[in-house]
Amino acid sequence: MKFMNKRHLLHLTGIIIVAFWLVMMVMLVRKQKSTGTASEQISVGEAAEIDSIQKEWKEIFLKDRKVGYSLSFIRPFKDGYFMQDEVFLRLNLMGLDRAIYTITQTNADKNFIMKDFVFKMNSGVVSYNISGKVEGNRLLIKTGDTGDRDVRELILSEPPVISAGMEHLFKTRKMQVGESFRTSFFDPSTLAQKEAVFRVAATESLEINRIKYDTFRIETEMWNNPVIIWVDESGSVLKEKGAMGLVMIRSGAANASLDIEGSDDYYEMASVPVDRSLPPDPERLAYLKVRLNLTGGTLPLSIPDKTERQSLDKDIMMIRLEKIPSALSGETNYDMDESLSPYLKPEFNIESDSAEITAKAASIAGYEKSPALKAGRLLNWVYSNIDKKPVVSVPSALEVLKTRVGDCNEHATLLTALLRASGIPARLSVGLVYSRGRFYYHAWTEAYLGRWISMDATLNQMPVDVTHICLIYGNLDKQVEIIGLIGRLNFEVLDLGYN
Repeated sequence: MKFMNKRHLLHLTGIIIVAFWLVMMVMLVRKQKSTGTASEQISVGEAAEIDSIQKEWKEIFLKDRKVGYSLSFIRPFKDGYFMQDEVFLRLNLMGLDRAIYTITQTNADKNFIMKDFVFKMNSGVVSYNISGKVEGNRLLIKTGDTGDRDVRELILSEPPVISAGMEHLFKTRKMQVGESFRTSFFDPSTLAQKEAVFRVAATESLEINRIKYDTFRIETEMWNNPVIIWVDESGSVLKEKGAMGLVMIRSGAANASLDIEGSDDYYEMASVPVDRSLPPDPERLAYLKVRLNLTGGTLPLSIPDKTERQSLDKDIMMIRLEKIPSALSGETNYDMDESLSPYLKPEFNIESDSAEITAKAASIAGYEKSPALKAGRLLNWVYSNIDKKPVVSVPSALEVLKTRVGDCNEHATLLTALLRASGIPARLSVGLVYSRGRFYYHAWTEAYLGRWISMDATLNQMPVDVTHICLIYGNLDKQVEIIGLIGRLNFEVLDLGYN
């Protein structure tokens, strides 16, 4: 069963990279502790009290071009602190200049333990709002507009501590080369919980705006990407360097927002090179065999290595076009074991239990009983009714249904929610797809129809063509793991064949 049309290819890299930098700038830290023998235990209780407003500006660069700025401040408020982080970015997405603005507001106690937060993102095309409130070991998450909000629950292993207080903790103690800090953080844009180790690697001289500083060079790793932070002797962060040449440099109010150039095409920068071009009609290919090369590391173990359509042997990936049994389209029932139950449940931003999603799924499916034919109808509807525009936002099925606009992640998220609302197990599949001589990061859906069958609501394919290479299954908290591959992965085509 194939639904082919013009190859509208949109990519998901924008929100993934933005999420990475939001983590660096706005991460919610749950715990800081020292490791190694050279340093003593750090606890939030050691932090000196802040008695006045503190502001900090940073300029943001991408491959030596200024693309934005950030502003952070802390204000004493009601036996604690009110903290706010703002980020402005200008990115070129497929030739379109996009302005992206995020703001995170947090109320915390004197020890920087978070009480609640609000996160908002606006990219000009769509906006996204999420808020959370800590109740014991639970973080109650609300998404959507004020009058119509979806509430979810996230279990926390420890009370969350806001990162705006982490730099202040650095200022209360003396750094020592060789010591390490283990940090667990929570990212409000993806609801990802992660742990990192910050190591004081060396002392270095650093020049910023013709001024020389004596600094401590702190090294860490986020999603298999090295991150370097330079901190002066007072504990203030002067510079941060991360994935794809993204750099943040301490600045002032007069200069931070000036001379923002914007980036080269963001998607092209993040795309994966291949040693030779593939045929212009990849939907006709029956199989594709490639070697995956990762500069400076090994391939993550999480890459699906044995599925109906792809297999991975060390660094060799074989992808075969799926065959949908003709009898399946007439079947109305098939066995589903307990392992499939998670793929029928609603989750963060896959609001398959909302009244709007369930009603729309029912109206699209009509009286159709065959799961495969029902899935085909849902695919066609999403492809035909969602305006294909590159956006940088957190994809929400409910919001996409309302706005009717988005890129591949929005298409895949809405289709996944509609399938689950129709009683068909579905999961998000994230990886790469071929277009214009390169592979681009992309998202699509898989539906369980007696076995897992791939579906791409952006390209209107069921099953997807063999240039779709799956790297990970799951929602945004899993998708951010792809950051470890961006800018380091390339392909070598070993073999291909036609039907």
